[in-house]
Amino acid sequence: MKLYISKFILGSLLLSIQLLFSQTITKNQFQVKGNCDMCKERIETTAKKAGAKAARYSIDTQTLTLETDSNISPENILQKIAEAGHDNERFKASDSAYEKLPECCHYERETVQTAITPEAKTSKKDNEFYVRGNCVSCKTRIEKAAKDAGANTAEWSAETQSVILDFDPSKTSADKILKKIADVGHDNEKYTATDSVYNNLPECCLYDRNTALGEKGSKVHFEENTASAHASGQHEKNIEEVKLSASKASTSLSKKEAGLVFNIDKKELLKAACCNLSESFETNATVDVSFSNAVTGTKQLKMLGLDQKYTSLTKELLPEIRGLASAYGLNFIPGRWIESIQLTKGGSTVTNGYESITGQINTELLKNAKEPETSLNLFADFNGRAEANITHVAPINDQWSQTILLHGNGTFGNTDMNDDGFLDRPKGTQINAAYLLNYNDLENSGLGSHFGINFVKDDRTAGQTSFNKQLSQKEQDAYGVGINISRFQVWNKTGYVFKGKPYQSLGWMNQYVYHQQDSFFGLRNYSGKQNTFYSNLIFESILGNTNHKYKAGASFMYDGYDETYLTDSFKRNEIVPGIFAEYTLTGLKYTLVAGARADFHNLAGTQFTPRLNFKYDFSPKTILRLSAGRGFRTASVFAENQQYFASNRNIQIVPSGGDIYGLKPEIAWNYGASLQQEFKIFGKKSTIIADFFRTDFQNQVLVDLDQSPQQLVFYNLEGKSFANSFQTQWDFIPLKNFDVKVAYKYYDVQADYTGGRREVPFMAKHRGFVNLAYSTNKNDKGGFWSFDTTLNWVGKQKLPNTSSNPEEFQLPAYSNSYAVLNAQISKNFNKKIRAYLGGENLTSYSQKNAIVDFRNPFGNYFDGGMVYAPIMKINLYVGLDVTF
Repeated sequence: MKLYISKFILGSLLLSIQLLFSQTITKNQFQVKGNCDMCKERIETTAKKAGAKAARYSIDTQTLTLETDSNISPENILQKIAEAGHDNERFKASDSAYEKLPECCHYERETVQTAITPEAKTSKKDNEFYVRGNCVSCKTRIEKAAKDAGANTAEWSAETQSVILDFDPSKTSADKILKKIADVGHDNEKYTATDSVYNNLPECCLYDRNTALGEKGSKVHFEENTASAHASGQHEKNIEEVKLSASKASTSLSKKEAGLVFNIDKKELLKAACCNLSESFETNATVDVSFSNAVTGTKQLKMLGLDQKYTSLTKELLPEIRGLASAYGLNFIPGRWIESIQLTKGGSTVTNGYESITGQINTELLKNAKEPETSLNLFADFNGRAEANITHVAPINDQWSQTILLHGNGTFGNTDMNDDGFLDRPKGTQINAAYLLNYNDLENSGLGSHFGINFVKDDRTAGQTSFNKQLSQKEQDAYGVGINISRFQVWNKTGYVFKGKPYQSLGWMNQYVYHQQDSFFGLRNYSGKQNTFYSNLIFESILGNTNHKYKAGASFMYDGYDETYLTDSFKRNEIVPGIFAEYTLTGLKYTLVAGARADFHNLAGTQFTPRLNFKYDFSPKTILRLSAGRGFRTASVFAENQQYFASNRNIQIVPSGGDIYGLKPEIAWNYGASLQQEFKIFGKKSTIIADFFRTDFQNQVLVDLDQSPQQLVFYNLEGKSFANSFQTQWDFIPLKNFDVKVAYKYYDVQADYTGGRREVPFMAKHRGFVNLAYSTNKNDKGGFWSFDTTLNWVGKQKLPNTSSNPEEFQLPAYSNSYAVLNAQISKNFNKKIRAYLGGENLTSYSQKNAIVDFRNPFGNYFDGGMVYAPIMKINLYVGLDVTF
């Protein structure tokens, strides 16, 4: 309002001066489209009615010369001329106004030269229109309004203060789109927002209305970060979400997605040791990371109160950590290879398969760089672990680019912090190499393709510190564990965008994976081979306009398993063709995504998988999400439960008439609701997110640890099994460059076991999380300090029943609660060199007697799988990042 009053006073003052002295006549020349004398008369008459002193139009040069008083804006005159049907360098006539012209006046509507000011002319596309705005919130609002009005795509730039539109003239028009943009508060070259709508914009969005259209006002504050369109089964030709801050946020919740999707940037991964994917969530409250075996050092993820096997873990949107890779696959994606992670809570899209029950975690590898970039990372901790990463990303030409990823690590020290004679983590080495080749010609031919190949060789030895891996287990008394894994995969994703139809695309993804594991746990052996071929074909288009989008396609999955445990052999081939369809409805304040798929599993039968996600924006700062969906999977009971192999437990499978180890497939429904609220505190942005999810199993393969401490029993669920998950998180910025995240989680996970309904073991009901991150301002060389610390508090957990053991080998019914503190300090000397020092488990809390009867590993009571807390005490590490 103050700005409006100032403008009124200033205008009155100027008018008074002109009346007191003399009027100044200005003379300007503009390009205007026209054909004949009728056009000439119409243009000149319209100009004079709009306030011009004189107007002379030349048909030959397609120019209009105006003489106006200084208080008359030529821009208003040109807008009126456009409304009369004539394109000009500032405004384009609506399709309806152009069509109303007599046939002789229908000039050729080619690209019109435009200018920010009459004195400094520049070119502007014929589908580009001036729209005022300040920031990323403006960008989101403008682009959404354009799409709501029927635009296929809309890209607004704060730098040029313009929006580029793509739309079907038979379904909408630029006039309608720009009217919609003005209705949400943004002045443009055809329409002016009302004062009431403008004044209701957030403070950061109140652009300067005194600047000329096309000129960047002094209030513009943004950093635009675009992601190039990439070819995949899900064609993406859009702008990545950009955060309203000096730089893009390292973790953000996507406001555009109907589902609850968190985008984790590689900057977030730098806040922790993050040597592999299992360590990539230490600063994230959604995913729980824990050790699951005191002998093998295995780490597992949990989400929504359930094990990671119920979460779809993909790489480049292709199935990744599943089957035989379930136990150790997290170690095969180095942290320095990761460009971003997309974490979806609850049922994900049906286009990505049927296995997602609690959510999806997708990892994208490094592959985007405008200039050649080579990075070296060196890491070492104080307990004998070291690793090196080399990444090279470079464009080959305008269409082709390549990525080379190399990783090697080794654990050499005998770490035994609790003096029980067992290694706290395995020793061994890993060699990991990948090559990615990308082709991107979406803008011209509409074709894009991505090719990748990856090889992993991982050898680990664990057990007692006196174990000699050069000798067989039968030749020595010490207990040992050996795990040797070879993994090879090759994949391709190819996409085509139809010419003239940027909303319509076809994508085809294919992948082959070979995975082999040879291992022994004391006197027990386990080996397995898995061959997997996956193919997914997706067609995407619209129904009428982009408010109605759909995807349809077909998939094929082949899994060949050959496993041996002790002397028993288990072979199976799973063949799963499937079809799916998904519809997206976008309204002014809501988004609905409804999908379903049918999969024809040769062993599990035909499975129908419906999923639904709904988002409603009560306001730009208040968002409600609802979701519901079904998922199913086949359990690989040996591979997924290797954490219990280092024990005396005998494995027993109770068949139930199924075709997979005699067991039936796992089927579950997941329901969720979340509320996101943004507000300001300390004058800065703050967000609270609360969500509740429930998972109900229709069928489940239960892992029963309670029947006997000497048995591990698998059987199908008879009765109910459910998991309730509630989480609330508050993110705020109390001071500049100081980010705070506080979260609380509650889990209620129960199942009807053979002996009755019980809590699922190793799942704390209550968890707390605090993350503090601070960085100093960058200096002239791009150097700055960063400080990050994370506290995880874990409440008591139900432990398996060991009451039949001798008293000295019995566990309590519940564990103690504990807290783990991690912290890191890093120094960026410039844009190329970074050094860091960190510590894990700074509270130095470790589980006492993590291995039951560790003095007699070949006895009846030995068990290394009863782990609920960290095994290692404080561990310090150092690292160096260098970019060339």
